[in-house]
Amino acid sequence: MSDKQLLAAGATHVGQMRKENQDSLMVNVTGFATLPNLFIVADGLGGHNAGSIASIGAIQSFCDFLDGVGGLMSYSDLMADALNHANTQINNKATTNAEYTGMGTTFTSATVVDGFLYFAHVGDSRIYVIKNEIMEQITTDHSSSVVEMVADGLVTEAEARNYPEKVLTRAVGTDFTVEVDKGKLDLTDVTHILLCSDGLTNMVFENNILEIIKTNTDPENIAKQLIDAANTAGGTDNITAIVIKL
Repeated sequence: MSDKQLLAAGATHVGQMRKENQDSLMVNVTGFATLPNLFIVADGLGGHNAGSIASIGAIQSFCDFLDGVGGLMSYSDLMADALNHANTQINNKATTNAEYTGMGTTFTSATVVDGFLYFAHVGDSRIYVIKNEIMEQITTDHSSSVVEMVADGLVTEAEARNYPEKVLTRAVGTDFTVEVDKGKLDLTDVTHILLCSDGLTNMVFENNILEIIKTNTDPENIAKQLIDAANTAGGTDNITAIVIKL
């Protein structure tokens, strides 16, 4: 599979319940000197506009690292190093400016090279691949439900009443260091790759996402229809989707 056969498009939307879109994305099919192409979904968290600052800033810091790095390393290692650099930059801003205290972002990045997908990932945004009309999640969600946290003794039942239903256990910028998941996947027989924020997967069942992908040929139309489906289902969060067709 030649990388020139790759078609990609992304879309993002504030949803139906939020006042601000704190999701950010990048669809870059031309890439960098060190990376042939790049796809990113980042879902910011933090009060006021801190979440959007975190998601946009993390992408910018990630790309700055790619522009400045030299030497040879695997694509997944390169993206993991860039993500660690972004973590440092966002954490510095969060710890030196009271307005940004506690801000952070999920960050899911991918590149397609010579028939392989390489990725680096933190948080609960996701990467899926579609192969033989089966949709498979290849990233791990770094989050826990409040029920799991009570069961594990991390919070009491009384404390749980003031917790959201799902709590991120790992994010970019919230701590001085972050553990980055990275990997490589053979794309033989894979027809599509999907990167998305949880604003999509919390609203639309995976089988419905798969049906939208299967019944459309254009990545831009697919991304828009996924956004529409999440909004129709309630749109309780910002929604972002990147569709890569191979």
